[in-house]
This record gives sequence, C-alpha cells and structure tokens, in this order.
Amino acid sequence: MSTGRCRRVTRRRFLTQSGLTLAAASASSLTAPFISRALADTKSLSIVQWSHFVPEYDKWFDQFAKDWGTKNNVAVAVDHIPVANVAARAAAEASAQSGHDLFGWNGAGGAHLYRKFLVDVTSLVEATEKKYGKVSTIGRQIGYNQDDKTWSALPDFYINFPAMYRKSMWDEIGIKPDTWDNVRIGGAKLKAKGHPIGISLGHSNDPNTTWRGLLWSFGGALQDAEGKKVTLNSRETVEAVKFVTALYKEAMTPEVLSWDDSSNNRYLVSGIGSMIVNPISAYRTFQKANKKGADDTFVMAPPKGPVRQLMGGASEFYGIWKFAKNKEGAIEFLRYYVDNWPEAFKASEGYNNPCFSNLVPKPMPILSNDPTSTPNDKLAVLEDSDQWSASPGYPGPSWPAVDEVYNDFVICDMMSKAATGEMSAEESVKWAHQQSEAIFTKWHGKT
Repeated sequence: MSTGRCRRVTRRRFLTQSGLTLAAASASSLTAPFISRALADTKSLSIVQWSHFVPEYDKWFDQFAKDWGTKNNVAVAVDHIPVANVAARAAAEASAQSGHDLFGWNGAGGAHLYRKFLVDVTSLVEATEKKYGKVSTIGRQIGYNQDDKTWSALPDFYINFPAMYRKSMWDEIGIKPDTWDNVRIGGAKLKAKGHPIGISLGHSNDPNTTWRGLLWSFGGALQDAEGKKVTLNSRETVEAVKFVTALYKEAMTPEVLSWDDSSNNRYLVSGIGSMIVNPISAYRTFQKANKKGADDTFVMAPPKGPVRQLMGGASEFYGIWKFAKNKEGAIEFLRYYVDNWPEAFKASEGYNNPCFSNLVPKPMPILSNDPTSTPNDKLAVLEDSDQWSASPGYPGPSWPAVDEVYNDFVICDMMSKAATGEMSAEESVKWAHQQSEAIFTKWHGKT
C-alpha cells in the first residue's frame, strides 16, 4: 500500500498543526454484531506494523494473516516498516485520512494521541477479558481511556527490558550487576578491561524505557498518580540524573549517544559489551551468531535502585482507523488473532509478553524451559516481568501528554544533556520539567 504522498508529514508536525482536532471520519463504536456478509463483500484487509526484532515472528504472522484471509475470502496485505518509522507513518495516515485498516503501534504515542481517529474497541477488549482473564495493569495503560471508560486500542503485548550480562566477565571482578550502584562500580572496572556496559542515550524506544526505569528506581517520575501534575523537578530526579552522568562517564563510551534500538543487540553480539538492558531479541540474536557467547550471557530482572526495582515496558497495540475501509474485518481478524495468541507467543520465542492473565498460563512454554538455552531455565525470570515492568505514565495513567513526552524524548534528553556536560543535573531536570509542563498544559482539557 502506497502512502508516499504523506511521507513528509512527521508525527510532531501533524500534531502541532492539527492539535488532534481534525474532523475524523464518522464511525460508531463497533459494538454491533458482526455481519459476515459485509466482510465477504469487502474482500481485503490491510495491516501495517513494525518489523519485529525476532524475524521468525514476522514470518509466522504473515502466514497466519494469509491463512485467515484464505478461510474468510479476504485478501490480506501486511506491510512491515522499521520501528523508527511507526510514529511518522501513523501521523501521515491520520493526516491523509487514508491508509491501512489495522495499525500496529510500537512504544507509546498511539492509542491516546490518536484517540479521536480510532474506532472504539471496548466491546472487543471486554470480550477478550471474559475469555482470557483480566487485562494487566500495563495492558490497561496501553489503550484505556479513564475519563469515559472506553478503549481506543487492543493491547497486543508488552516488551520487557531485563538486564543481560556476560557472567564470566562479572564473575572475574566479583560483582553481580543486580543493583544500579553495582552496575556503575562494576561497569567502571570492566570498561578498564575493554568491556564497557551499553545503554543508549539516543532517541529510540530502548532509552525511553530504560531511563524511565532508572528514574523510577530512584524515586522520581514524570507525573503524579492522578496524571494531573508534572513531578520531574524533584530531589529524586536530580539524584537519578547525577547517577546517569556518572554511569556514562565511568562505565560507557560516547558511541551510546547515537545508538538506535538495534545497536545494543549488535554490541552484545560483538563480545565487547559486558551488560545491556534490552528485550531478549539481543539474546536470541547472540544465540544464532555465537552459542558459546550466548550461554555465557545471563538474563535477570532489572537492577534495583535505592527506592524500588522497576523498568519501563514498551507497549504494543492494534488500533483501527475510523477511516478504515474494512473495520468489521479488522475486528474479526483481531478476535481470531487473540484466540491464537499462544502461537504468537511461541513464534516470538518468548519476546511478546501477554497482557491478559490467562492467555499464556504459567509455567509458560519457552520461558520456563527453553531447550536452546544453557541452563534451560535461564529465561524463567521473564515469566513474572509484569511485576517489574511499567508503562511510561507510571505511577499515573497513560494519556496524550505522557505519550507526547515519550515521543519527544524529553526524559532521554534530560539524561544526555547532563551526561555530556551540556547542562548540570539540576539544569537538565529543570529544562525537562518545563518541556513536560508545556505539553501537559496543552493537553489538559483536550482529551
């Protein structure tokens, strides 16, 4: 599907120009019973989503969608785009009021920012909860609208961010990177041995989640529990930023300033990196490239901070545009997809984490006993990742302002401005607070 005429519309430009008040095509909530005749007559369904970091998942999904189309006499087209292009593509399609039927978002910045352009999928989410158990806290934050108790998107899965470390390297210095203090102290020792740690300070999903996790671990947060006030300008945030500055200078190298989401995967596989914080796609890549190196790479819950142990999780969700040509088909496809979600979990090799309590009962396949890992329970810690994962709005709800702060990389820039010496920790926190407050002020009363 070509959307070339809209490619110069960036997400930020679209949001600024439209203020999300552009009249959306009128469409009622899809609460009406499915009409099979309408689906049969439409005969096409288009889907766009990011190119998964586990390539086997995309192969499975494409065949799954094709098979569903064959059964239902619907021609299904699945477009995969680079993860970094998802936000801009969404802005382009919303601006043009034309594009795919089903849009798969990665990270924040969809369900809440584009609420006025998305079909109400409350009935679909409620039916899914009835069949597969209560949606998790992180799942609820993905697409739930607190004000009118509706859903703008179906929570598909979340991506957890465990720590991965080279056990032999850390054993050699006698430290385990289970606390952020140990990460800094041990990282400095390993950097001196030619094995720095690698956490991106660039603009992508990975630093957006990782630095939020560190911020929360130090007691700081973007907003209060009610989502009313920006709370960044605090002693706890300043301490977190000071820590990141020390971590960058003592245990990392400047290359992390320009990393994208695949950089730390390559860094681990190179054999140079001693530790990263990343989804297990990095581990899976390492397994395929160097089994011995992967066997020496251990996976654990994120490091503990002085206040708590918590890490950001990346939200994945499907929205249906109000201007979609086959809204009924999109709903039916999602129903069928949810019913087969355990197969999606297996195809992702344990990367996609469920948002509904009974979708993949414990012990989970692959994670509890992975025959490709040594030891085979290496990934078992991920079964409980919902206990140490949170969405960007923590401790409050996700809403448009939270998504916009995420997409504008305010937290990432707060950390990097101090780490590189552009600002002091106090100055960078004050800058980030002001940036966030302007966004919150713009959105209050607009949802």
